[in-house]
Amino acid sequence: MTAANPPPAHAPAVNAGAMAGLVHRPPFHGRLLIDGAWADAADGATLERRSPAHGTVASIHARAGLADAARAIAAARRAADHGPWPRMKGAQRASVLRAVAECLLDRRQELARMETLETGKPLAQSLDEVGAAADLWHYAAALARNLHGDSYDTLGEQTLGVVLREPLGVVGIVTPWNFPLLIVSQKLPFALAAGCTAVVKPAEETSATTLMLGEILMNAGLPPGAVNILPGGGGAVGEVLAAHPDIDMLSFTGSTETGRKVAAASAQTLKKLSLELGGKNPQIVFADCDFEAAVDATVLGMHFNAGQCCNSGSRVLVQAAIAERFVAAVAERARQVRVGDPLDQGVQVGAITTQRQLDAILIHIEAARQAGARVVLGGGRMARPGLYVEPTVLAGVTPDMAIARQEVFGPVLAVLVFEDLDDAIDLANATLYGLSAAVWSRDFSTCLAAARRIKAGTVWVNTFLEGHAELPFGGYRQSGLGRELGRRAAEDYTQAKTLHMHLGARSHWYLPIHEGDTA
Repeated sequence: MTAANPPPAHAPAVNAGAMAGLVHRPPFHGRLLIDGAWADAADGATLERRSPAHGTVASIHARAGLADAARAIAAARRAADHGPWPRMKGAQRASVLRAVAECLLDRRQELARMETLETGKPLAQSLDEVGAAADLWHYAAALARNLHGDSYDTLGEQTLGVVLREPLGVVGIVTPWNFPLLIVSQKLPFALAAGCTAVVKPAEETSATTLMLGEILMNAGLPPGAVNILPGGGGAVGEVLAAHPDIDMLSFTGSTETGRKVAAASAQTLKKLSLELGGKNPQIVFADCDFEAAVDATVLGMHFNAGQCCNSGSRVLVQAAIAERFVAAVAERARQVRVGDPLDQGVQVGAITTQRQLDAILIHIEAARQAGARVVLGGGRMARPGLYVEPTVLAGVTPDMAIARQEVFGPVLAVLVFEDLDDAIDLANATLYGLSAAVWSRDFSTCLAAARRIKAGTVWVNTFLEGHAELPFGGYRQSGLGRELGRRAAEDYTQAKTLHMHLGARSHWYLPIHEGDTA
């Protein structure tokens, strides 16, 4: 799970006085959005979400079940087959998407507060993520007016070929808990730009901002049924979206393990899949690097979103000549990172989003310790209220250790040492993943040689965790299928239809012409 378009590394300061008391406000109350109307779950089920940083109730919302999923899919199907959205001009769809982007910015404080209370991430980061989400909606609006097919007037004087781009139909969208608003904004606006309709299942733990987005969509003029939002469990909603024949495409972001199950369920109907899955992303640091910049990026990579990011720099591969000095510098810099209440000004790392994830992180750290890794920094749970893990640096990691190959999804850095370029590439590619990587060297030839050989969908060169809507995002191998963002992002939600047109009279091959007959 990740954000392909992460916000700036250095977030703006938050006014602590203005934010005082946010945690004590009444919880958000959310309902299901089905066919343009808000509804309770058919069985009356609800889910209470407590802030992982504070323990207070952040939100209470309806929890969708099988009956609700059936209603939402039927509404999306009607909207796709008979509704106005797929038949609107691109300019009309673009106008709605721009209105959504502007409303996201207008409600930035409200959305960011909700995001922070449900996820535990710093408020300054949440504010940046709302801005990044708005940028994605603006970018999708531009693509809505630029979708087009092709024509071929080179097939002979009696033939004209036209290739149409038609909306794919109904898209199921399943999003994770780590970047709720940002990741739905990497998918939904591009599906809408293409003229598709959608059923969206946000993560149970962090559904509020997606439901708030639903309100924004309706206020912006989106027709009923074009977007339906169902907070709920994977079994009740996610599996239905994967297997249902009326879902034409499924866009899923989550773990590789769950991605395999989604792919298997989707195979029943051979629907199109877009999967953005896990990562074990290396930063390769050569001895001739900009040392301070590489140290800073390594610290960012392990701490950003408390490490709960599939693009997290959870492995750093350091050339032997500078390894000892580099590890000491990273540990010293990491000690200065401020971990604490995500509503406090200046906090850079907040709480772990779920108890389950916190437990998993601690298990990974202990397994690495047992395997022989040396704990340079951290290594346990923080002695404070809330779900907090100490930022942890592990040295002496070898390629055979699980910590070098498995995704931790927490503020944990594994340090491996290499001798030369070939050694570094072997280490970088020694996982089942291939989402992203970074290369650090003052020699651009070294950077380019490494970037070409690393099996990853994104390779940063002398930088890390930067993202832009214009650049495609996705992984190699078990990090996923397909790409999000970029100039073809809306096109990915369409299918091509060929019109092969014959002009003038056509001869009939099955009618033989005998001597004396006229054609």
